[in-house]
Amino acid sequence: MRAATTGSGAATTGSGAATTGSGAAGKAADTPVGTPAATGLGGRAGRLLGAVFAALVGLFLMAPVLVTIASSLTTTSYVTFPPKGLTLHWYAELLNRPEFLDSFLISIGVAAGAAVVSTALGLAAGLAIHRYPFPGKSVLDRLFSSAFAVPTIVLGIGLLQWYAQLGMASSPLTLLLAHLVLTVPYTVRLVLAGLAGLDRSAELAAAGLGATAPRVFWHVTLPAVRGPMVAGAFFALITSFDDLTIALFVVTTDMQTLPVRIFNYLQYNYDPTVTAVGTVMVFFAAVVVVVIERVVGVAHLFGADPER
Repeated sequence: MRAATTGSGAATTGSGAATTGSGAAGKAADTPVGTPAATGLGGRAGRLLGAVFAALVGLFLMAPVLVTIASSLTTTSYVTFPPKGLTLHWYAELLNRPEFLDSFLISIGVAAGAAVVSTALGLAAGLAIHRYPFPGKSVLDRLFSSAFAVPTIVLGIGLLQWYAQLGMASSPLTLLLAHLVLTVPYTVRLVLAGLAGLDRSAELAAAGLGATAPRVFWHVTLPAVRGPMVAGAFFALITSFDDLTIALFVVTTDMQTLPVRIFNYLQYNYDPTVTAVGTVMVFFAAVVVVVIERVVGVAHLFGADPER
């Protein structure tokens, strides 16, 4: 009897061991082939290295802006970094230099006009190129693409000669026309990218339900390209406001954009007034980005899905 009981216990123990072995085999089968054992530790280390690398890249990109802002606070009469003392004197000095304010108003006025006109022209040209066959369509499409490859100094010299041939004096209008050469290709390409993802069946369905062509355009087509249009307007605004090369050829001493004013000022002066102006421009660009984020969303602006 004792031997039988011992044999039964051994059998039970063997069965448990077999069950344990079966569970281990099942876990091993569930583990994907080629998965490293220390995935958790390696994954955390990889994420940490990625975060450090991203922080270093961001710091490298932001370093010139941070140096400019810090230099505008120095108490010395020349630009230096790190700043020697902290003061807002150079921002108050801007109030005593109305030429900078006049140049800022000219720059922002021309940039706003370039954004509005470029968006309208880009939408019209994009729709024409995407949907309607006409002679020279492929040439026009390539022309808008090749405009990015032309150096701006070449465009500036060409525009100067063209204006001289036409007898057109320098004015905000001539400056706006010059900047449209830079900004319209941005809006055209972005509108074409938006139209490429538009399902024409939605427009056909709306038309089949009795909607007129203007209503189809307003309620179906325009919402589909709203993001690219806003992106094009944003690029046009920043490109026009920041342009120096072309503006140097088409402005006069009485009418200068803010980048040209800063460029000419630095030829004879090196006080922190220019860094204060640069800081104001940085904050202006930041305000524009915040407004776009609130209205459209920067992620949606460039075609990304913010929910992912």
